[in-house]
Amino acid sequence: MDQAIDRYLRYLTDERNASPHTLRNYASDLHQFHDFLKHSLSTNEIDIAAVDALQIRAYLASLFQDQKQKASIARKLAAIRAFLKFLVRDGVISKNPAEFVATPKLAKKLPRIMSEEETNNLLDRIAEAVPQAQPMLKRDRAILELLYASGLRVSELAGLDLRSVNFGDKLLLVRGKGRKERMVPFGRKAGEALEAYLPVRDRILMDNRTSGHALFLNARGRRLTTRSVDRLLKKYVKLYGPNVRVSPHGLRHAFASHLLAEGADLRAIQEMLGHASLSTTQKYTQVSIQQLIEVYDKTHPKA
Repeated sequence: MDQAIDRYLRYLTDERNASPHTLRNYASDLHQFHDFLKHSLSTNEIDIAAVDALQIRAYLASLFQDQKQKASIARKLAAIRAFLKFLVRDGVISKNPAEFVATPKLAKKLPRIMSEEETNNLLDRIAEAVPQAQPMLKRDRAILELLYASGLRVSELAGLDLRSVNFGDKLLLVRGKGRKERMVPFGRKAGEALEAYLPVRDRILMDNRTSGHALFLNARGRRLTTRSVDRLLKKYVKLYGPNVRVSPHGLRHAFASHLLAEGADLRAIQEMLGHASLSTTQKYTQVSIQQLIEVYDKTHPKA
């Protein structure tokens, strides 16, 4: 089973262009399931073709007994289901037993995203700090401006090369999930921030006596990681932003929700976000509806 897991992780890397974060989660979840099977069956050699729905349910039951969160359990089941689906496709097993295991029902929670005012205030304060700050703040400002301007996944942003940016037309060539490419526009402020960062990028490469295609670099001249982007966003929100928990994906939510609030077409937002299904994009309508309800409750005399 270990070999099958390794083969699946290589498939996620080579063919699905999965992010390092996704790979870590899948590897952890699948090896944890493997360890459960070895313990429950008292053997180190697991015949993957003999794994059935009862064993998968027993594994989920053990997670519930350990008081794992429902969201975590649902994610682990999704990893198992996707892994077994891959093995069916490769002819290793004839059917996917995880298809007969129900996913735990999760409470629907609307994400708390920064408002337009909060987001603009954060980015404006960072822009004001740039002239007095270290050169790397120019890079950080360009990253945050681009995340909000384009709604990119953090893995997509980290994967950008310099040649991915069309400065004249203000367009990005983005490689998303499944290595699918799409064109995404960005605005004037993001363009200005990127232009201001380019001399910093050149200096980093010169100081490290190296060359590279990556758009966003760390101080050693290497491609910036998704974890670094997450850390720098949290740092600037702590310094300049509202008192909310924010992630790079939260800026993606804000991008879509604010566009929708201004009347953008949902299908256009779907294209920019790179969603395969419109139903995935529709969750942002829930955010906007919630905002409308809050405005109504605060302002309507009969609310």
